[in-house]
Amino acid sequence: MKINNTKIYLARGDITDFDVDAIVNAANTDLFLGGGVAGAIRLKGGPSIQEECNKHGRIPLGGATITNGGNLKAKYVIHAASMHLGGKTTASSLRDSIINSLKIAEQYRLSSIAFPAIGTGIAGFSLIECAKIIRSVFEDFFNNHSSYLREVYMVLYSHGDFEVFKQNFL
Repeated sequence: MKINNTKIYLARGDITDFDVDAIVNAANTDLFLGGGVAGAIRLKGGPSIQEECNKHGRIPLGGATITNGGNLKAKYVIHAASMHLGGKTTASSLRDSIINSLKIAEQYRLSSIAFPAIGTGIAGFSLIECAKIIRSVFEDFFNNHSSYLREVYMVLYSHGDFEVFKQNFL
């Protein structure tokens, strides 16, 4: 899919292996890198990412912040806080965290970014609704903003999740 000058790709794989300017972490407001996508980022990226998260401290629900990419191929990790630690993601917190992640990408003049299906793991958000919300946010953002982002990847880990996104995102 292409919106203005931004190409949006649907991909299957491990987001921590993507060679992009930034990957997005499905974060909690405490920026604790526990399990799921955050845990994979912690394991592959090394301790510097959590250390930088600790310096940032707590961020608001729906907020986002950026850290180094540690040992990842990506230079940065953007942490999209769609839930409180141990909480659930809502449509509103998902939408806000994606918008704020895109704003950070613009601020840093990033040309490529990879997003996971934020909130659909431990935070319990519907994969179908996630696909629809992310598509809506992308359409609105890239239709209404001049963007440095040229490549945006939606990265799904499992074949089943990929198929759900394929049916509800493209």
